[in-house]
This record gives sequence, C-alpha cells and structure tokens, in this order.
Amino acid sequence: MTDMPQTRGKLKANVALDGLTWLRVGGAADWLFQPADTQDLADFLRDLPQDVAVFPMGVGSNLIVRDGGLRAVVIRMGRGFNTIEAQGNRVRAGVAALDAHVARKAAEAGIDLTFLRTIPGAIGGAVRMNAGCYGTYVADVFVEATAVTRQGEIVTLSAQDLNFRYRQTDLPDGWVITEAVFEGPSGDANALSDHMETQLAKRNATQPTKDRTAGSTFRNPAGFSSTGQADDEHDLKAWKLIQDAGMRGAQVGGAQMSEMHANFMINTGGATAADLENLGEDVRKRVFQNSGIQLEWEIMRVGEPAAEKRPASGTE
Repeated sequence: MTDMPQTRGKLKANVALDGLTWLRVGGAADWLFQPADTQDLADFLRDLPQDVAVFPMGVGSNLIVRDGGLRAVVIRMGRGFNTIEAQGNRVRAGVAALDAHVARKAAEAGIDLTFLRTIPGAIGGAVRMNAGCYGTYVADVFVEATAVTRQGEIVTLSAQDLNFRYRQTDLPDGWVITEAVFEGPSGDANALSDHMETQLAKRNATQPTKDRTAGSTFRNPAGFSSTGQADDEHDLKAWKLIQDAGMRGAQVGGAQMSEMHANFMINTGGATAADLENLGEDVRKRVFQNSGIQLEWEIMRVGEPAAEKRPASGTE
C-alpha cells in the first residue's frame, strides 16, 4: 500500500461512498481525504505520489460512483471551504458552499446570482460543469477561481483558462478548485428573494425534488438549458427526446426515469449503480433508434463496476 503524506486534515482508508452521493449508490474509495485548509491540500497533493489518482468530490449531487468503488484518493472539501463573502457586486464563495446558499447570500447583499438557487450541489461542481438554468450560466458571472494543481501549486484560473462551454470546462484532471469569485448585477434584495421563490415553485412543480435523483441525467442536444420562458423550444431538449422514445417511467431494477420529468433518473430504493447506468444506456439506445440523436451523459460516472462473482470450486 502506498505510504500516504502527513496531513492536518482527515485521511481514512477504504471509505464507502454510497452515503456521500445523492443517488445513494457506489462502492468504496481507496482513500477519503478532507483537507484542513488550502495549504494542507497543496502540501498533500505535492507529497502524494504522482501515479496515485485523485478525484475531487463535492456533495455528490451529479454523480454515480460505480459499485466496485474508486481506485483513487477522493478529496472532499468540507468546513473551511464553505465561506461566502459579498463585497460590492462580487461574491467570493468556497468550493463547498452550496449553490443555493450562495444565491441567498448574494441576494441579501443586493447581488443577482438567483439562477444558482435551483441548481443542486456546491460551487466547485457548478464551476467545473458551467452550471446554469433559465438562460444564465456560471460563465456569465465568473471572475476567477483559486485551484490547487495535482503537483500542489496554488494557482488563479481565469475564464479563459477554464474555457467555459455548455456543461463543461477545461479544468485539468486532478486539479482541485478551492474558491471562486462571481460578479452579478445589482438588484433589490426583496425582489431577488421573491424571484427565487418563484423559481423554486416552478422547479418543484416540474421536477421530482422529493426523490433520490442527481439532477438532469443527459445534456440537452440543443446545447443550452431551458429558459423557463413561454417561447422556449423543446424539440432538442433531452426530456422531450426521451419521452418521444417511450422511455418516460422506464425501469431497470431499482432505477427509473421519472414520470414527472423524463430527464431525471431516480433511485426508487435499492438501486445499484449498475441499475442506474444500464437504464441510462438503454435510454440513450432507444433515443438514438427513435431520433438519430446520441444523448450525452450529464451525470458524471466514475469508478469500477462490481467484480463478477465466480462459481465456488467444484460447481458447474
């Protein structure tokens, strides 16, 4: 076993990850590291052998960890990385700050980051995936981010460095974002609060928010999120393609495509990661057969499948 670096944070071996993801599935990580602060993270990555894989993990809102677990050091940012500070029209948020909390804190300071209110997860994932909804994306309000490279160097990243695109960026593997700065337009605090309540009501009326989901399962082939406006076009929306292919409500084991919103995958209870991924692949196949369009996963899938059980010695 690899000798692990000394740390002021928490480092544990063979940690089950199913309880750390919103879908409640997945095997164990070789290691789980929770750094004490940015310098602790930088020192750890500098001293960790370069052939050891690392996987930064937020709150697990957009993630399937396969049943065989993850052969890596999972880095989970917790306390110390969830601060939110507003000054002028800018908000500085730690990577572990929930998107919804950032939206609320910003609104209290008269800064419009209301689009973040209905996005599940934390700021790290929002930046890495250029999260967005109702026509606004992280790229539209992004100023800069601080990250630690796999070699342990603390760097500042610009929008040009990240090269924001629909649901993706160029953040290198093994780099860990620690905080981000956003700049939003000014607004009346009460009006911003009211707007977020309207957004929440709309989301709760159209999405299975009380079920175990990971948010949108597939990216919209149209290349943009729903605007929420009356003139929004649906022809190249993932949910419409899934519905047209007859896969709304489809099931594999304990996994199901939601009846309420066809692009949401649900763990109805007892689903394995394999159930969820196999259902997703079935959906992709049926959509392609029906429309000729290849859906791309939005949910990140990581790790290894469960090892196949071999027959006991002496059995057929």
